[in-house]
Amino acid sequence: MLRDDINNAVKDAMRAKEERKLSTLRMVNSSIKNADIEARGLGKPPLSDADLLGLLQKMIKQRQESVELYDKGGRAELAAQEREEIAIISAYLPKQMSDDEVKAAISAAISETGAAGMKDMGKVIGVLRAKFAGQMDFGKASGLVKAALAG
Repeated sequence: MLRDDINNAVKDAMRAKEERKLSTLRMVNSSIKNADIEARGLGKPPLSDADLLGLLQKMIKQRQESVELYDKGGRAELAAQEREEIAIISAYLPKQMSDDEVKAAISAAISETGAAGMKDMGKVIGVLRAKFAGQMDFGKASGLVKAALAG
């Protein structure tokens, strides 16, 4: 379904002659195809929507790192270009959870898995990934899970 949305957006961007959106969505499609080919090579099925959300988040994170570097290097025009790409890609992600919602989800996942210590961190993260793919930053969430399990 997410693939269809992106492909339709590519066609719409072509018709509207929106160059930045078109190039960004083509890049997203290319990344999806590459990930599908990699999965096929490993004997796995094509990426699911949840996997695609993870891929989109990874692409956004790469661009955010680029923005930081461009800002430090005084390349405002390149930083602005990356920010535009982030906005375009973000449109295909579900609404991000607030910090309070993330903490509540972590508490629920800990009680659901019966996690007692750091050795159970993988179980908790697994439950969170299954339920909230694309809705939270798992880099931040893992730190919060670690803090909750440690103390």
